[in-house]
Amino acid sequence: MSLKTIAAKLFALRIYNKTQQWAKNPVATQQKILKHLIRSAKHTQFGIDHHFPQIKDHDDFVKHVPVRDYEALKTYIDRVVNGEADILWKGKPLYFAKTSGTTSGAKYIPLTKESMPFHIEAARNAILHYIHETGKADFVNGKMIFLQGSPLLEEKNGIKLGRLSGIVAHFVPKYLQKNRMPSWETNCIEDWETKIDAIVAETYDENMTVISGIPSWVQMYFEKLRQKEGTPVGELFKNFDLFIYGGVNYEPYRAKFENLIGRKVDSIELFPASEGFFAYQDLQKEKGMLLLLNAGIFYEFIQSEEFYTQNPKRHTIGEVAIGINYVLIISTNAGLWGYNIGDTIQFTSTNPYRVVVSGRIKHYISAFGEHVIGKEVESALKEAMEGTDIRINEFTVAPQITPKSGLPYHEWFIEFENEPQDLVAFSIAIDDAMQRQNTYYNDLISGKVLRTLLITKVPVNGFQRYMKSIGKLGGQNKIARLSNDRSMAEQLLKI
Repeated sequence: MSLKTIAAKLFALRIYNKTQQWAKNPVATQQKILKHLIRSAKHTQFGIDHHFPQIKDHDDFVKHVPVRDYEALKTYIDRVVNGEADILWKGKPLYFAKTSGTTSGAKYIPLTKESMPFHIEAARNAILHYIHETGKADFVNGKMIFLQGSPLLEEKNGIKLGRLSGIVAHFVPKYLQKNRMPSWETNCIEDWETKIDAIVAETYDENMTVISGIPSWVQMYFEKLRQKEGTPVGELFKNFDLFIYGGVNYEPYRAKFENLIGRKVDSIELFPASEGFFAYQDLQKEKGMLLLLNAGIFYEFIQSEEFYTQNPKRHTIGEVAIGINYVLIISTNAGLWGYNIGDTIQFTSTNPYRVVVSGRIKHYISAFGEHVIGKEVESALKEAMEGTDIRINEFTVAPQITPKSGLPYHEWFIEFENEPQDLVAFSIAIDDAMQRQNTYYNDLISGKVLRTLLITKVPVNGFQRYMKSIGKLGGQNKIARLSNDRSMAEQLLKI
């Protein structure tokens, strides 16, 4: 056992013990976070406008600070982007994480001196919890790859900006830099297809032990490796035993990954975003990710079915229940206040608090009142694939409200790697699973308002071609699982 392995195990034990301290005191930890945030920002423009000196508890906070999304907070963010200090948080941000926006165009998410360390520590601690639980630490002696955006940063009014993954690349600990791949030069390549080819050339003969990234883009990397060498990735990288991912549910990709790798490998799920690092998988055998209650973020939770009503209840951590779909609301030490990040979550445990990402509040299908969410379509697909050799590359679902004939239906666009022998039987299996999960959908089918779903096959690499056509190939970009309109569907039909 190497010194590096021994040190990793000792460090893992230390971090595990620190985590237990706050995980066992969730309510008190979150109350402390809220008080610290209010005290730190009471002299900012936002704090003055929202009467922070008068806020003593959560009830006061709800009274003075409304729930907002980026567009609603944009007047404050614009002032920060223009170089003003003490607007949302004391001083100026260290960075802006630049992301794709909707009605506002590009979004500039502030990262501050106080918030930045938590992004780094959370990713590190996820690996350390894995080491503590499994005792596996030999991978620290091998090479690790993190598929991410370019680390090249721009500057706006004296503040550097770029993709979050590119910013984080500047904070890789020194003890990992010798093990980290790809090279800085390759990581700076903007064109994703060119970048993947360069990464393959750099890594195919290395001792890769850890691979990390969004599953859809790691899949592309694995496919190119297999094309180059003609062997499963697990034979090429004999010591590859840990896959770290975030951004999307891994389950729809699992069968394809295991085929590409040639064997099973352990995995760690992360829940990072530009706005904060919210959770990571702390145990291999437990469902859900540990919600990080001591990471400079105060959480509120609004039941998704109440979200668009007037004055919905804003629950704190001690008031949530398992299995309910909540919209995640955050207030952070980067100056986001009552901020709706757009994600919905469900709790799988309240001792400690673990969550799964169930979808996006704006990504759903409710063209007929069914309110289907991402977690439901992913679970239905997984159930229909169990016990089969069906493998998929990617999928999305949209409503067909005005078919040329017959009843309306949900249209599933699926890119198969190994398709079913009987496509109709497979679609019925998915539909049956959907009806068991969503009573509204079941009522619409049984009431003959909708017919059972139809599958439209997308050609190989069709989703990649779609993402390239809209300028979102690679990096942190993801395919929306659900759309309540047919804008993506029509583009896929053209492909």
